[in-house]
Amino acid sequence: MVNDKEVKTVVSPFAVRENEVKVFDGKDGFASINQVVFKMDMGYINESHIKALEVVNEFGFVTSRQVTQILDLRGKLDDIEEDKKQNKVAKWLEDLTKSKVIARYYFQSESGKSSYRAYAMDKIATYILKQRNIPTTWQPTDNTKPAYAVKRKLAGNQVIIAYMQKVEAYKSTDPNILLYSKKYNVKFKPTGGMVTLKKDADEVNFVFEVVRRNEDWENMFAEKVQLYSDFYENFAKNDAGFYNVPQLVFVGEDIKHIAEMFRIIKKVSTFLKDEDLYFTTELKHLEPNLENSISVFELDSESKKYKVVTKKLDILKEGANASSNDKKIGNDMKFNSNMVIE
Repeated sequence: MVNDKEVKTVVSPFAVRENEVKVFDGKDGFASINQVVFKMDMGYINESHIKALEVVNEFGFVTSRQVTQILDLRGKLDDIEEDKKQNKVAKWLEDLTKSKVIARYYFQSESGKSSYRAYAMDKIATYILKQRNIPTTWQPTDNTKPAYAVKRKLAGNQVIIAYMQKVEAYKSTDPNILLYSKKYNVKFKPTGGMVTLKKDADEVNFVFEVVRRNEDWENMFAEKVQLYSDFYENFAKNDAGFYNVPQLVFVGEDIKHIAEMFRIIKKVSTFLKDEDLYFTTELKHLEPNLENSISVFELDSESKKYKVVTKKLDILKEGANASSNDKKIGNDMKFNSNMVIE
């Protein structure tokens, strides 16, 4: 598996390219659940494959490298030699793709084909997971999302993984957190998910909004900002399960992009304060530690112009965390009323 420090790039692989499209790269034709059951009975699809499938289900769209990183951080690959982990996981994903359990896509633009593939759920996967009482909200229309929406998810996943790997205070993650706007009466999802950090008695939730430079992104972003603005302005304890307001972090493609995002925020929201808005890019999360990964915009008293400054956060201090590898028994169980618990 390629480590972050070995990744040499000045442009995020999850940045949007001009005229880019998402291309199906899975297995054509039809596969029945009976065929998959036969493969499982014969051991061609086993518990190792299910571990990878669970990650695909949890994170929506995910690369092979990301699946490997997450499984490794959770201690699911401890019995595999370090230099063989990526190949093993890639083989599990290939087997699931050939069996039509999951779908696979790549990105095509004028600059060529992406070097990585994105994996997503498919219908047969839902049967397997539900039989094991693993919740899934996947719908067939999820796989019709355009390239920029998939890349938003991949970028958000990479940010979450960096927190899992590099932040001592890391506690847990929810890639699919939902917020609610009371004014507009609508639920909305932060595109990058959420990470919970805990240090001593302090606990903070980082909510990530990943933005890509797709067509008409400015108007789409302005609408999302209005939802966030309403959520924060009318926040009450226990809204969306939060005791305190979560910290909002905007993830852009590069420094210029986050400046453009900041200007839009200033235009459409009078409630969101400069000091409460954190900005970053996914490339910053390739660094050995994340203490300097957050930027804020400060107004210069003399020039009356905004400047980007690094906000060093002690809670992002580097260190090993035990949360990822510990198998914990949950006290707050979530039951599906349509399931029969065995």
